[in-house]
Amino acid sequence: MLGVLGPNGAGKTTAVRVLTTLLPPDAGDASVIGLDVVAEAPALRAQIGLAGQYAAVDENLTGIENLVMVGRLYGKRRAEARRRADELLDRFSLSEAGGRIAKTYSGGMRRRLDLAAALVADPPVLFLDEPTTGLDPRSRLELWETIEALVAEGTTVLLTTQYLDEADRLADRIAVIDRGRVIADGTADELKERVGGLRVEVHLTDASRAADAAMALAPMSEEQPAVDDARVSVRVAREQGTIMEAARRLDQAGIDADDVAVRRPTLDDVFLTLTGRELADEEGEQSADEREEVAA
Repeated sequence: MLGVLGPNGAGKTTAVRVLTTLLPPDAGDASVIGLDVVAEAPALRAQIGLAGQYAAVDENLTGIENLVMVGRLYGKRRAEARRRADELLDRFSLSEAGGRIAKTYSGGMRRRLDLAAALVADPPVLFLDEPTTGLDPRSRLELWETIEALVAEGTTVLLTTQYLDEADRLADRIAVIDRGRVIADGTADELKERVGGLRVEVHLTDASRAADAAMALAPMSEEQPAVDDARVSVRVAREQGTIMEAARRLDQAGIDADDVAVRRPTLDDVFLTLTGRELADEEGEQSADEREEVAA
C-alpha cells in the first residue's frame, strides 16, 4: 500500500483522477500496471477499482441491487453478478442489510458498500481517495481492518489521506505532497528519522528558566536543545534511563518541571519539518476542484 499524504488542495484527488483515467493530464505521462492512462484507458479501467471521498452508491437501490448493477456494467451475466454481490455483502458484513434501501444505511455501511462496489471486478489495483472522511472513529477502524485484509490478500492499494494516523497505520510507503509536488517519500519510520528520532521533552514550571534548562540538558546530545516557551526538547540516542538522567540534570540545576517524557516523532512532525506548518492547519481548506466536487 502506498499512502499519499497531504492537506486539502495539495493535488491528491487530481492525481487519482489522472491515474484512474477520469482526468486527462495536461502534460507528461503516467501508467498503472504497465498501461498508459491515456492511450490504453479502456484496458486499464478493467484492471482497477476506485472508491472516492463520497460513497458513490445509488440510495434508491438496495445494497445487493447496487452491486449487481455494477457487475452488469462490467459485463457480467446476471447470475454471475448476483453471486459476486452475495460474496461481497458477506465479506463486508452487509448480508443482513443487503435487501434494504441504501438510504437507510449508516455512513460506515455506505462506505463499506462503496468499497465492495469497487471490488466487484476483483481488480489487482485499488485506488482509495480519502475513504474514511466523515466517518466516526469506530467506522474508521472497521474500514481500516477491511483495507488491511485486502492488502494481505494481494491487492495493491493507493490510499490518499490527510489523516496522519491513517497513513502511519496502513501504508507500507508514504509519499508526502504539498502544492502539487512530492516533497518526501519513504516508509513511516524513514520519514520520522528525518526529523530526529527520539527526543526528550521537558515542560517547565517556569518558562523563564528555559535557557537554563537547555544548558543543563545539552550534554545529553550532540545537537543543541530546542526551546519553545516552557518546553525544551533535545534529541537522544537511546530511551532507557533517559528520563531519569534528564530529571537528575534539571534537579541539579534547581529547575522544576511539570513533565519529562521521551517522545517518538510523528508524521505530523515530518510534515511540520518539511513544510513549516502542521497538516491540521490545512484541513479546513478546500481547493476549487474539491468545492466543485462537493457541489456536484
